[in-house]
Amino acid sequence: MTNDTGLIRSHPRFEKAEAALRAGHDRFVEELITLTEIPAPPFKEEKRAAAYEEMFRALGLEDVQRDGIGNVTGLRRGRGNGPIVVAASHLDTVFPEGTDVKVRREGTKLFAPGVGDDTRGLATLLAFVRALDAAGIETEQDILFVGDVGEEGKGDLRGIRYLFTENPYRERIASFFTFDGIETQDLVTAGVGSYRYKVAFKGPGGHSLGAFGTVNPAYALGTFLVGMSKIEVPGDPRSSYCASTFSGGTSVNAIPEEVWTEIDLRSESAEVLDRVDAEVKALIEEAVKGENARGDTSNGVITVELTQIGNRPAGKTPHNTTIVEASIAAIKAYGFEPEFSASSTDANIPMSLGVPAVKFSHGGAGGRAHSLEEWIDVEPELSLRGQSAGLLALVATAGFVEG
Repeated sequence: MTNDTGLIRSHPRFEKAEAALRAGHDRFVEELITLTEIPAPPFKEEKRAAAYEEMFRALGLEDVQRDGIGNVTGLRRGRGNGPIVVAASHLDTVFPEGTDVKVRREGTKLFAPGVGDDTRGLATLLAFVRALDAAGIETEQDILFVGDVGEEGKGDLRGIRYLFTENPYRERIASFFTFDGIETQDLVTAGVGSYRYKVAFKGPGGHSLGAFGTVNPAYALGTFLVGMSKIEVPGDPRSSYCASTFSGGTSVNAIPEEVWTEIDLRSESAEVLDRVDAEVKALIEEAVKGENARGDTSNGVITVELTQIGNRPAGKTPHNTTIVEASIAAIKAYGFEPEFSASSTDANIPMSLGVPAVKFSHGGAGGRAHSLEEWIDVEPELSLRGQSAGLLALVATAGFVEG
């Protein structure tokens, strides 16, 4: 068994796997289009999951199922029947129900919402399984292929969180790939953590003239926002905060009974994230106390309801782990120079638990992700270089059986 990417790449069986990727590229594109045109809005991935489950079954993967939260899983057994390497891509897109997801093709370019993020990853996993089988490649560790739910937005990584807390395979997972993103050189080894809240200030309300002077939740919100804008965060580790959405009130001539904002706090450092979190909560309490001290509370006081709507843990994968070393070597083997980055992806969950994990791109070119004008290029040469790099990293991490 070897993890050496050079030895693996030069082996006749891996060369046969590369040839299978090339021969199957048209089928990869066809499956990519098929999956893209099955809507997978946030929290409504069921139709795409059902189709993906059938594709896993057709490939002959073992123990194909949808788990308790909706992830599609299928096992390709290795020789060891012990530790597992996960190869995952997410089923969901950011686009709401009713979005037109019909693919438009112009030459080698495909245009459609979600075609790259992360439907291309889903189709890439299918191509990997076929190539491994066509070449008769055996790995030391089992490979669990996963189409997961809830990666985007308020999905809050719920699919991979479930995989590591509830799924029967959870205790066997030794390393984790999420195949997500276009540019092969982009290797994510650090997870940007985020806390997200809905902050709702509430009060007694009243007529804008008749109840003038009554405590006003809008003023408490304004005080909080001014204070939040003054929080200091470092540039390294990269950190940020944002007040994002707002609503409240009933009429222009009424003191509102409730106003709210949703906020997003982020950092590559768990310690910085917790520090900013504590400062934000202190500012909220100060805003409530300040408004209750300022205004008339005879009809009621200002209160606040803080609801966490997102919790993505921060984490890192050391660069001396097998998965990172294999990924670096595989990226270089196909003519790319690795660029390390931090991002918020499915890999956050295993990273936070100390399980070696990376986000590895699925290759090709593209742009305008998360927009209705999203596009990718499936020109074979660049696409196949990216796919081959990903497959090499996966096989090297799982351990290539030479005999």
